[in-house]
Amino acid sequence: MNAPLLAVENIVVKFGGFIALQAVTTEFRPGRVTSIIGPNGAGKSTFFNVLSGVITPSSGSIRFKGEDLKGTKQHDFVHRGIARSYQITNIFPDLSVHENVRVAAQAGRARYNIWTNRNRLTELDDRADAALDAVGLVAKRDETAKFLAHGQQRALEIAIALISNPEVLLLDEPTAGMGPEETKEMVALLEKLAAERTILLVEHKMKMILGLSDRILVLHHGQLIADGSPRDIQTDPEVRRVYLGQNDGYA
Repeated sequence: MNAPLLAVENIVVKFGGFIALQAVTTEFRPGRVTSIIGPNGAGKSTFFNVLSGVITPSSGSIRFKGEDLKGTKQHDFVHRGIARSYQITNIFPDLSVHENVRVAAQAGRARYNIWTNRNRLTELDDRADAALDAVGLVAKRDETAKFLAHGQQRALEIAIALISNPEVLLLDEPTAGMGPEETKEMVALLEKLAAERTILLVEHKMKMILGLSDRILVLHHGQLIADGSPRDIQTDPEVRRVYLGQNDGYA
């Protein structure tokens, strides 16, 4: 339990002459909720893209359970145990809630033949229902996804991520566009999920972050400027100068 589950060392990401991440080194240990915060343009999304295999860093290393992931394709990150959701809800709106999750399960079972006759893979129905139950949507399994409330659509996307049974779950602004009540429901869901896996969050709602996180990382201009407990981050003068001072209401 003391060994890091996921670790990055001297990660640099360049887009032409622009340096999006500058020698970021950190690690993530099992069973903790870590939030990544910072002003717009700080490099949060780029860092998430590195951690989930969307972007290959210009230099540096990323290791999962001690194994070097250099050259690993994005879909192999999922199969190894790293899954994510995106800032913009990413579901099949015209499929049912159950079908959304089942397609993901079937893709994992038959990667290059996701339209295999479903009658041959009936055990995937149970896996899909289990994922929906985990996010509180099993009662809506037969509804068309586009008719779900916004918060329920976000929960559905998390169910899709859960179908691969990830050890690390990366969530990019899971409460984006939500009001207070939906946010409260999402926080309760994340607390439940955190009991079984490591969670990494990018979020802007500071009250939520401070109450939910075991640890907070702060990025600014692509550099990691702070790493500590919520209390440490709240009292860090540099963090207050570049970020928290812009969010005194802790929205």
